[in-house]
Amino acid sequence: MLVFSCHFSLLKLIEIYSNSKGEIMELLTQAYIGDFLFRYLHIAVGITWIGLLYYFNLVQVPALAAYGDEGKARMLTLDKVARRALWWFRWAAIATLVTGLLITGLIKDYWQQNNAHNMTISLGMIYGTLMAANVWMIIWKNQKVVLANAVNVLGGAAADPAAAGAGRKALLASRQNFIFSFSMLWFMVGSAHFYGSAFGDATQSNAMTLLIIGVVLGAILQINALGMLGGTAATNKLLWPYESHKNAMITGGVLWLILWVASEVLLK
Repeated sequence: MLVFSCHFSLLKLIEIYSNSKGEIMELLTQAYIGDFLFRYLHIAVGITWIGLLYYFNLVQVPALAAYGDEGKARMLTLDKVARRALWWFRWAAIATLVTGLLITGLIKDYWQQNNAHNMTISLGMIYGTLMAANVWMIIWKNQKVVLANAVNVLGGAAADPAAAGAGRKALLASRQNFIFSFSMLWFMVGSAHFYGSAFGDATQSNAMTLLIIGVVLGAILQINALGMLGGTAATNKLLWPYESHKNAMITGGVLWLILWVASEVLLK
């Protein structure tokens, strides 16, 4: 009720201001709704999403592994902590995706900038969209099985044999998102603050080549994370990038390095 009252009061203030000035607030004009307001929201929800992604990979997963034989403590953590974190995680992913798309639609001539800007922001968007798809189609889908199992075990029921496999699939997808995140953030930020100004004369063919390299590398990694190159078992040597957060950090760093060097060479 308080939130509704505050929201109503804000709308009334905007209406009074608009009527007295004969114009709407600058923030609510199309020029600034897209270029500032939705960009601000995009950053805010993006921090929430990627921050929780890093929490899962750098804090929660290693901590749960360190519980050892403390099965009940692990289940309580999953039920009371991970469940809440996953709620914010998955909805922040959607909010980040939606606000990002709105920015490109609301800003006038957004796609009429130079080739370096257009291709680098496209690569960042492709990685970001793929990451959001991983959240909802793989991570959350499988984590629901894990969370349900935690509740059942805490209630005295037998463990679900499918929970381990589901957790494994969610882990691989989460680590893949962790790997993508370095390059995704680099090109999202870099398109406006680096590539667009530093490489204004980049040709369309060279910029497109960079995009294709990024998409191909991303596709190979994604297919591998899905277990399509030898399965999801820990015995699959191709899954080395996902077996620890350190391996994922190395892989993400190598992917970023390859793409950065490629961008410097191709966009000059």
